Amino acid sequence: MIKDLDRINELAKKQREEGLTNAETVEQTVVQQDYLREIRGQVLNTVSGITVIDPLGEDVTPEKLRQEKGR
Repeated sequence: MIKDLDRINELAKKQREEGLTNAETVEQTVVQQDYLREIRGQVLNTVSGITVIDPLGEDVTPEKLRQEKGR
């Protein structure tokens, strides 16, 4: 599990129930951005490992994706 998710949920609950201080609002923004950066990295890693095969069994992976694999 992503480490910041618990803190994101705590801050969201507090925001709904009683509101956040200025420091907590800044923390919430930072933690959310870190979380999104981590998720985007995971998606990029997953997508860059994909190979597309057509029904005839030939590799039809788009060139842009092949270039990402080479990095």
